[in-house]
Amino acid sequence: MKKTLSVKLGQVADYEIRLLRVFKAVVECGGFAAAETELNIGRSTISIHIANLEQRLNLKLCRRGRAGFALTEEGIEVYELMKDLFSSLETFRAGIDALHVALTGELKIIASDTVCLDTEAKLAEAIAKFSQEAPEVNVLLDVRALTEIERMILNDEADIGFVPFHRQFEGMDYSPLYYDRCHLYCSHNHPLFDAVEDASFEQQVLASKVVHAGVQTSAEVGEQLADMNKSAIAYFYEARLAMILSGAYIGFMPDKYVQPYVDSGQLRQLLPNQKGYELGLAAVTRSHRKSSRARELFIEILRELHG
Repeated sequence: MKKTLSVKLGQVADYEIRLLRVFKAVVECGGFAAAETELNIGRSTISIHIANLEQRLNLKLCRRGRAGFALTEEGIEVYELMKDLFSSLETFRAGIDALHVALTGELKIIASDTVCLDTEAKLAEAIAKFSQEAPEVNVLLDVRALTEIERMILNDEADIGFVPFHRQFEGMDYSPLYYDRCHLYCSHNHPLFDAVEDASFEQQVLASKVVHAGVQTSAEVGEQLADMNKSAIAYFYEARLAMILSGAYIGFMPDKYVQPYVDSGQLRQLLPNQKGYELGLAAVTRSHRKSSRARELFIEILRELHG
């Protein structure tokens, strides 16, 4: 049964909102130390903010010590109530934006790895066209991992996300944009680079250590990895490429992303007829969300650019 808080809190002012945002970052980062980078403030300052919030609420929100960071029962409930508060604030902001003849406010876009400078994504063109049609809207662009993007979209922390089209979640709308072809690669430092494609070559490939994304993928990707020696995880392409270039691992990469390394003789494609899959990119938004003219305009521009 959900516990009812007996503490009466006065008017929630800007200061309380700021303290709650600090608390939110600490919870979602998993502790004070991890939240330092997210908040760009020191651990001692974070500790003071949390202490001030606990004093204003007259509640103990979290414990930290040798056992690590943990929320109290009251802290868990405050976190859930806080999410409702921020969602309501976002709904209010979007509603006010919709009342203006000229589009105003903010549009927060979160992209996955390499998307920002991928010419096929046409993100730069979309931002340019959007800025012409809605010059008073501030565009915020950030890069996060797939699971973080999905969480932010579902929690109304971002308006539009660009994600690899691995999977579909209920509550999210997907607009597929394009597809990349991915193949298996090894570097010139790997024993397979100069190996002859004889009868034993495929078994050598399957026995080699593979670095992979480490997220729930499509059925096609799962089938490709099922008979392989999955030994390391690197979600972002840049990190995965570094693992492959080390010569210790082989791995799947988008062909266009690694073409310069193939041309320079640093990478070799392995078993192109057996090992490969298509990976799509999609723009995602939350379903049944309060109407946002800025978000709808940007999605419309993307669809026009991608036909």
